[in-house]
Amino acid sequence: MNETSSAAHRLGGRLRDIRRQQGLSLADVEDRSAGVWKAVAVGAYERGQRNLTISRLAELALFYGVPLQDILTPVQRPASVGRAAGVSVRRHVLDLRRLGDADSVPLPVRATARFAADVRRRRGDHNGTLLTVRRDDLHTVAVATGHEPHQLLDCLRAHGAVMHDDVVDERSTA
Repeated sequence: MNETSSAAHRLGGRLRDIRRQQGLSLADVEDRSAGVWKAVAVGAYERGQRNLTISRLAELALFYGVPLQDILTPVQRPASVGRAAGVSVRRHVLDLRRLGDADSVPLPVRATARFAADVRRRRGDHNGTLLTVRRDDLHTVAVATGHEPHQLLDCLRAHGAVMHDDVVDERSTA
């Protein structure tokens, strides 16, 4: 595979990820765009089988409601360094709609909202409603705001921002 087709495949993968994050099928894209975006064409872009001009890419970014830079910038996925395979890790699913940045929201909730916004930006996640974070991440937010981790979780739960907690097998999330 040459460098150009490799880049087209990476770009197509980003487009597919964004479409799927928004819960859209290729047919949904065609329907919601009133036929401006044909399912067969978008699918070919996603597979890297069809060239996409920058102006057309900008239009597709606008349709998805995603900054063009987020489509063109490679997503940085943190490596799990130093973790033994198969270790169970507690994760928390946050409802981003419940995290506000208004002054009336408690400091731990505002800090978690800022943290979540940064995580979403770095992940290239444009779903915008739910975010899964590791227990250790929330521990860091708690310490940074002068709270104990259980106090932060209690505050987030009281605010309705914790949808549920998961215990996952690291081998299934690689």
